[in-house]
Amino acid sequence: MRERGRKKPAFFAVLILVASTALCGCSDNTGRGILKAGVRDDIMNFGYLNETTGKYYGLEIDIAAEMAERMGYAGVEYVTVTPDTRKDMLLDGEVDCIIATYSIAETREENFDFSDPYYTDSTVVVVEKSTLINSIEELRGLNIGTMAGSNASPLLATKLYELGIIGEEVISNTDTFTQYDGVSVTKAASYQELDVLLEQGLVDAACMDRCIAATYMDDDRKFLETNIAEQNYGVATQKDSVLSAEVSETIRQMLDDGTIDTMIDKWD
Repeated sequence: MRERGRKKPAFFAVLILVASTALCGCSDNTGRGILKAGVRDDIMNFGYLNETTGKYYGLEIDIAAEMAERMGYAGVEYVTVTPDTRKDMLLDGEVDCIIATYSIAETREENFDFSDPYYTDSTVVVVEKSTLINSIEELRGLNIGTMAGSNASPLLATKLYELGIIGEEVISNTDTFTQYDGVSVTKAASYQELDVLLEQGLVDAACMDRCIAATYMDDDRKFLETNIAEQNYGVATQKDSVLSAEVSETIRQMLDDGTIDTMIDKWD
C-alpha cells in the first residue's frame, strides 16, 4: 500500500456509498440487518460528518459501505468514535467494527483482531513557521501536543528516546500532561483543541498522523522533516469473533481487486 500524504481539499462534493436503495437487494436476500461501524467525524477525506446534511463522507465511509454490501448487510449505521472512546465502544459491542484511522499495533492486537492495512500513513510533527523550529532536535525542553488516546504519544516518546532527546525517566504523568526528562507532552481532548493550542502557542509543536494533520494545515504551518513512525490503518473487530474472519477476507478482496486503491484515488 503506498503512502498518501498530500494535503486534502477542505471542501468536496461526491457521491457517497452509504446505505441506500442500492443495498436494499442485500436486505431482501439475507435479512442480515445493519452493520454498526465506528468512524471518525472530524477528519477530512477519511471520516467527516456534515452537520447540515447529517451525512458522513470520506475514504473510511466508502470502505465501510462497500464492505457491508459484500458481506450481505442491509446497510451501515455510522457511529462516531474518538481515540478515547473507540476501544471501549468496540469491547462493549456498541459498534461491530472500527474503521477510524485506527492503526495496527501489538498492544491493540491483544484486545482486537485487525484486517490487512487498507491505508499506510506516517506520524509527523507540525509547527507554526513563526516558531523558527526546523528540526525535531530543536524540540528539546519544549512542549509538544498530542491527541489523548492516540497512538502518536507512545510513538513520539519512542522516537524522542531513540534520538536522545529524552531519557528513560518519566517525571510525572497524568491523562492530560506528561513530563519527561527533556520535553513535556500536553494531551488534548480533541484535534480541534490541539489545533487551537498550536495556533495560540500553548504548545510548541503538535504530533499526529499526517492525514489528520492535513485537515489543519495552512500557509503558516509546516511539517518537520523527521517522520516519527509509519502507521498502518486496519479494520478492528472483537478478538476471535465470527465477524473478524469475514471482515479480514472482505478487505483482502477489496485490496486485491483494486477497489480500495480506487477509493484512495477518489479522496486523494
